[in-house]
Amino acid sequence: MSIFTKRTQTSTSGTILAAFVSLAFLLAPAPAQAQTQTPAPAQEEAATPISPPAPPDPGPAPRFCKALPGFQFEFPRDHFSHPCFRTEWWYFTGNLSDPNGRRFGFELTFFREGVENPYVNPSRWRVDDLYLAHFAVSDIAAGRFSYSDRLHRAGIEMAGADPSQGRIWNGDWSATLDGRAWLLEAASDGPSEAGQRIRLELNPLRPPVIQGRDGVSQKAAGEGNASHYYSLTRLATSGVLETAGSSFEVSGLSWMDHEFSTNQLQPDQVGWDWVSLQLDDGTDWMFFQLRRRVAPGGEAGGDASGDAGGEKDPHSAGSVSLPDGTAVQLSAADFEMTPLDQWRSPHSGGHYPIRWRIQVPSQGLDVTVSAAMEDQELITQETTGVTYWEGSSLARGTRNGIALQGRGYLEMTGYAGPLQPGLYSTE
Repeated sequence: MSIFTKRTQTSTSGTILAAFVSLAFLLAPAPAQAQTQTPAPAQEEAATPISPPAPPDPGPAPRFCKALPGFQFEFPRDHFSHPCFRTEWWYFTGNLSDPNGRRFGFELTFFREGVENPYVNPSRWRVDDLYLAHFAVSDIAAGRFSYSDRLHRAGIEMAGADPSQGRIWNGDWSATLDGRAWLLEAASDGPSEAGQRIRLELNPLRPPVIQGRDGVSQKAAGEGNASHYYSLTRLATSGVLETAGSSFEVSGLSWMDHEFSTNQLQPDQVGWDWVSLQLDDGTDWMFFQLRRRVAPGGEAGGDASGDAGGEKDPHSAGSVSLPDGTAVQLSAADFEMTPLDQWRSPHSGGHYPIRWRIQVPSQGLDVTVSAAMEDQELITQETTGVTYWEGSSLARGTRNGIALQGRGYLEMTGYAGPLQPGLYSTE
């Protein structure tokens, strides 16, 4: 049944600093005064040894690092910024309810994008990183989805991810690490009577899950087409959520993903479908399904400029976190994600699969994941430039024949136009 959704959106963008270009003047030495000299008697010239040619200049060292096997995570260090990598994000999502059972979802995401800036400039206004952020609230009972996005530079302390402060921030939106707990604060940029605000405390109930193998989550063929990626899969959450002029004491479970990379996708990869699930048997699940374009002849290939169709890429992966804190990595062959229903966005025209069947035969899992409400699409052309669907979801099914249910978050990209070039490998 279609749920009517009320939407609000606000966006603020910081001014991006233009590159400064300086002109260098080359001063040639004055010519020496000519002198008269008696030529010396002619002598036989000695043979000059021939030296091998000098190797070519390799040029400047690369600005960014590759995500390579063998990376060792260390906490709390790796909760914060990794400026050696071009792209980094911190995703907090959660499902909450008030004492009367009124349900909400939230997303608070911080992005850092490294900038190629070869110019020497000691000014605090110098740009080496841009920071972007998205904040969304799903008021499921009211059928209301609202979001804001913003962009700031790092140089003048308007945004950053500083381990010495234990804080990730963009303007007055922040995620602060207090001991083991994360403290989240964010408020939409619109009028207070129509806006959203969260003040939440998130406490981890199990250790981080390192996604992938040998410290890397491979996204495509080739060295470095990967990320370093971990998840905090079960965060007990409590605090205050305000929406449309009303304030609610809320509690529930949240999820945090942190990922950093320089190269990830290849041109034939058109998008991805990502799912997090927290089930009532105590298991937590993550799946990401990368989609490859299928050429007209039926073979995978082509580029990412066309529609959102595609086949499952072999670099898709997932994991399950068990109640005792151990994690099992899942390969693309271990799970199937089958779309069941679509929703067409009246805002972007994108067609999103909002109900999926997910099966993991080796773990006995068979669940149907459904959007808690249809319209949870974010159009963020002024910040990340990506239109995507991310929202609260419900799960029902069985594991090893025993009925279970749970909640989670669903993210889908590439269904409303091509992804941004910055997500693709430059090699």
